[in-house]
Amino acid sequence: MSTAADPSATETESRRPATPSAPSTAPATTTAPAAPAARNAAAVLLAVAVAVAAVNLRPVVTSLGALLDPVREGLGMSATAAGLLAAVPPLCFALLGVCAPALARRLGPVAVVTGAMAAIAAGVLARSFTGSAAVFLLLTAVALAGVALANVLLPVVIKRYFPDRVAPMIGLYSMALSVGTSLAAATTVPLTDAMGGSWRLGLGVWGLLAVGALAVWLVVLFLRRERPGTAAAAPAPVQAKLPILRSRTAWALAAFFGLQSTSAYGAMGWLPKIYHDAGVSESASGVLLAVVMAVSVPVSFLLPNLAARRGDQRLYVVVLGLCGIVGFLGLMFAAGTVSWLWAVLVGLSMCAFPLALTMLGLRARTPGGVAQLSAFAQSLGYLISIPGPILMGALYQSTGQWYLPLGLLALLLVPQMLVGLRAARARHIEDEAVG
Repeated sequence: MSTAADPSATETESRRPATPSAPSTAPATTTAPAAPAARNAAAVLLAVAVAVAAVNLRPVVTSLGALLDPVREGLGMSATAAGLLAAVPPLCFALLGVCAPALARRLGPVAVVTGAMAAIAAGVLARSFTGSAAVFLLLTAVALAGVALANVLLPVVIKRYFPDRVAPMIGLYSMALSVGTSLAAATTVPLTDAMGGSWRLGLGVWGLLAVGALAVWLVVLFLRRERPGTAAAAPAPVQAKLPILRSRTAWALAAFFGLQSTSAYGAMGWLPKIYHDAGVSESASGVLLAVVMAVSVPVSFLLPNLAARRGDQRLYVVVLGLCGIVGFLGLMFAAGTVSWLWAVLVGLSMCAFPLALTMLGLRARTPGGVAQLSAFAQSLGYLISIPGPILMGALYQSTGQWYLPLGLLALLLVPQMLVGLRAARARHIEDEAVG
């Protein structure tokens, strides 16, 4: 059913100019080979665009995590305020995730993702030159607004334009996201040192990467020229009729998203500081954060394909959760000892994100159901995750130790596994909503 939604519309549009020009069979033989070649080139370009967009979705956060201490000192931030800064990403994701489907129906998902890349580039570049902590937070929110829109709509773009290759494209998306995260974590501090030690330049350089992604998406937007109310509006009736609030699987997926986001953003925001307080150098702490993300690069590519072959993903939920518990406990008691081991385990636990994305596609039968489930689970899930980073900062500021914050992350992985076991069962939200 999903394979016939959008590709058929684009194919008929591409063939219409050829038929009136000549009714003879000879032109058909000359234009037929060109049309598939053009479509293949457009598909490759869009796949590249998805990858470069995904690369830009995490440096906004991880580059800041690598330079958190200099930024705090330069802007006069307290630890609690820094915890609030770590909570801004899920807040933006929760608020704007609800708006993303409506914007996509009005403007087309390609146009909205293009605007998202512009917001990331503008926010990252501008925040690097402000002297106010409040303005820094505001501009970070602008960049993260773009991240939020792209977070929700890139899976929709994949479902729409790659209906027969959803799992490998989700794998490409997840892998590129992990590459961007690890790249920012590993190179932000060395780049900052190479540019004279200015944290402003160290953060601002990632805006140039977003400018490059914006250029690619502008080309895609120009070539596709989506019109509102055509293919983008097709899933709307399905979304309107589906009472998703009745689905226990949808609620379980939202909770799973929220809990995995709590540990992910807590780790990305605080891990370099945790290692640094344990006696690890600042540059090595950034490298260890890069290890966390680098571990997830191959796993993020392989896991969606493996998970899609099974109707039930409960085994993956449990394995990833146990890796996180051991990793956070290791950081709690021996962060400076075998530091790479804890980084590897935490990195494996963070692969719950591509697993959650895969389950979003598997738990609904129709593209409309996937769109509604994605918006619901991601928006509510990121809303659930907001208190986690703030509480971590408050606990650290009050105790001066990382025992309680890391213990909190390890403890939250238990309910994450429980709700994940419910979300990973071979069910469809359409059936639960009707029943």
